[in-house]
Amino acid sequence: MDHGTERGAPPSRGAGNGAADGPAAAGRVPLAVVVVDRDGMVSHWSRGASRLFGATKEEAIGRSAADLLPVSGALAEQDTPPYGMYAAYDGLGPDLESSLDGGLSYPAAGRARLTVPGADRVDVLWWAYPLVGPGREHLLVLAADAGALHQDLDLDLDLDEGTVAVERIAPAFALHTDFPGADELARRLPEILPSMSVGESARIVAQILELGYPVLEFSQNDRVPVTPDWGVPRRAERKARRERAARAAAEGLPLPQDDLDEGEDLEYVAVRERLEFLNEVSGKIGTSLDLSRTIVEVSRAVVPRFTDVAGTYLREQVVAGEGFPDGVPDTTTMWHRVALEHTDEPGRWDDVVPVGEAMPFPAHTPFFQCMTTGEPVLVPRISEQMGHAIASQFEKRDIRPLITGRSMLVVPLKARNVVLGFMILLRHPERVEFNDMDRVTGAELAARAGLVLDNARMYTFQESVAETLQDSMLPHIPPRMTGCDIATRYLPGTLLGRVGGDWFDSVKLPGARTALVVGDVMGHGLNSAAMMGQLRTAVQTMAALDLPPAQLLRNLDDLAQRLGDTYLATCLYAVYDPIASELHIANAGHIPPVIVRAGDGRSELLDLPTGAPIGVGGVPFEAVRVRVAPGDRLLMCTDGLVEVRGEDIGVGLATLTESAAHPAASMDDACDAIIRALNTRGGRKDDVALLMARLNGIEPDDVAEWRISLDPAEVGRARAVVREQLHDWGLGRLADGAELMVSELVTNAVRHSHSRPVELRLVRGDFLLCEVDDDDHDLPNLSSAGPTDEQGRGLRVVSTLAREWGASRTEAGKTVWFELTLPRR
Repeated sequence: MDHGTERGAPPSRGAGNGAADGPAAAGRVPLAVVVVDRDGMVSHWSRGASRLFGATKEEAIGRSAADLLPVSGALAEQDTPPYGMYAAYDGLGPDLESSLDGGLSYPAAGRARLTVPGADRVDVLWWAYPLVGPGREHLLVLAADAGALHQDLDLDLDLDEGTVAVERIAPAFALHTDFPGADELARRLPEILPSMSVGESARIVAQILELGYPVLEFSQNDRVPVTPDWGVPRRAERKARRERAARAAAEGLPLPQDDLDEGEDLEYVAVRERLEFLNEVSGKIGTSLDLSRTIVEVSRAVVPRFTDVAGTYLREQVVAGEGFPDGVPDTTTMWHRVALEHTDEPGRWDDVVPVGEAMPFPAHTPFFQCMTTGEPVLVPRISEQMGHAIASQFEKRDIRPLITGRSMLVVPLKARNVVLGFMILLRHPERVEFNDMDRVTGAELAARAGLVLDNARMYTFQESVAETLQDSMLPHIPPRMTGCDIATRYLPGTLLGRVGGDWFDSVKLPGARTALVVGDVMGHGLNSAAMMGQLRTAVQTMAALDLPPAQLLRNLDDLAQRLGDTYLATCLYAVYDPIASELHIANAGHIPPVIVRAGDGRSELLDLPTGAPIGVGGVPFEAVRVRVAPGDRLLMCTDGLVEVRGEDIGVGLATLTESAAHPAASMDDACDAIIRALNTRGGRKDDVALLMARLNGIEPDDVAEWRISLDPAEVGRARAVVREQLHDWGLGRLADGAELMVSELVTNAVRHSHSRPVELRLVRGDFLLCEVDDDDHDLPNLSSAGPTDEQGRGLRVVSTLAREWGASRTEAGKTVWFELTLPRR
């Protein structure tokens, strides 16, 4: 909050004691500005505070604010209260003491009489605003001479000393009709409240003069629920009168004459009652960012105190969690009934107007008028004719008995000048009708509810975007790869939304092998997720080149250096060879994997060279080979699963190892059991990526290999051995297609190989895999062959007949492969 510079000499306030010895200088009213820290000590004391309260800045700084500011329990009996303590306290809402001791988390305000030595009492208004943010500041207190405010219309609140770092402060003013000069007031209001336009101020003044009671108006940036009152009795008496007035207003009875003392009337009591109601409602809504819960809170906050029935409708885009709705609603706009609260007998409304129904509203209805103008619509009583018009849009349902004769108020739920929805408020026929004051109260209620709903809507939308982004970056791994079964889990972090840098992956490699990857980019948020996407893509690409694990991590580290030194990542890369029953693993700063032995059920952390994280640069990586047996399980995860703040990571690793050893009916059940075992400890904030692979292996009898010399005549032998092997395996139905495709691949390999013999391999697993290796590094291309071309048809045949096919470079050359689906037995 930037304080304006002083425009003229300050008004005379006596000899530094803060007493008023005359009216304020024309056009300006000094405003006392006091900031209180979280220990209750004064950390800022303006010159206006010195004049008003009588204490100098040197005397006030570092002193308890309760000794200097208006609090209840002041020393009324003392002849000379120190530093302007209050001899009598009367205020609207909670007293300042509640704000000073942290009892209130929302703004408060009040009025008190200040007694200063050697001067008359000064009628003072004060505002207290809790401060948000990481600093020590806890409370901002503003105070002004009420007499000067009332006496001089052409006022200027003088924020006179330096700058106070305050977030979201917007004082509210109760404007009364006894102020003269409406045109002048409308012109000067924008100078008092800079966020208000001239048009808004003219509307406010006109509303005051038309309705004849105080109107509370707020800035566009914040909404303060209370405002100072003028000359009200003491708290206990006022509370009792207010309760009697509220009962009388609810029953439509006149207020007893005894309660109309000190100039108060029923309407004025009702204004105060409405302010307290709004203050109470503000504390009940917006307790979470869950859209569904917020909707229920908004509906329940007004029933039964303000209305007997509250139906909430939201635009389709808001309910769907999409972006901000565009354009003004029209007769085609779909509105979803998202909540309905009422005091009628249970079930009376449920079948007629069920929650969840979506419908448009015709132009002739008050609902359409509300949602297109963005202004409340008041219907004192729903007539038979209007009830029929409203009921006509409900097919095969007669809602007239529910609405006819009731008083109705339709208020818009707006945010940033866009209508997100509206609320239909109905009162029973025997209850007092909604009036203009209720319309103002309902509009303010809806404005607050609209902001809360918009916050929940934006959070839901951002959460949906983040979840979609995360899902798009994480792979959809098939549950079965050649020689192994795979199960995965991903849990978003609980601290910073649903986006993080954890990932897992699996890549099909030549030789029936599978690459298994788990990585974790340090940090959270979109930047970490973007970095994760780049690293995952790089791993996919380099794995397809069949790089050894250590070399792959070396290349990944170089890539991270080229991308920038902002992020680090850990990565665990393992290649499983089901034929050799072996794991080839390299680690870059990641937590070690767990291996669960099928023979005895023993589980252990694999002892691997740790290596430095990806992005450190210039460090070597080592790979080790680990023998495994069919049925062994490999568990790889990120540290979010085992690390809890305040606990040694060794505890989590021990729990992981123990829980991984427990038998389970399936891989999915095993993953869920591990998550439950480690997630119940509490304190987890980070993302979790978990990959479990059951290493089934491939039996030697399911693998057949041949070496084909570089002689075109050997192509015929390749066809023959393939046909014979398939018949031996009982797969004779695949022989014709497999023989044709093997002939094409071996012919190409013999033609392009340089010196090394061609290797032909058949593997029987979930599918029939055929691989042809040669020492030529150029990958074949799928091309179109013309009627007279002698070449170019081989890969076209393979592409047509195979379930799946591909080619990848190897250290010695390349591998071209295809798969065929096994016949059902």
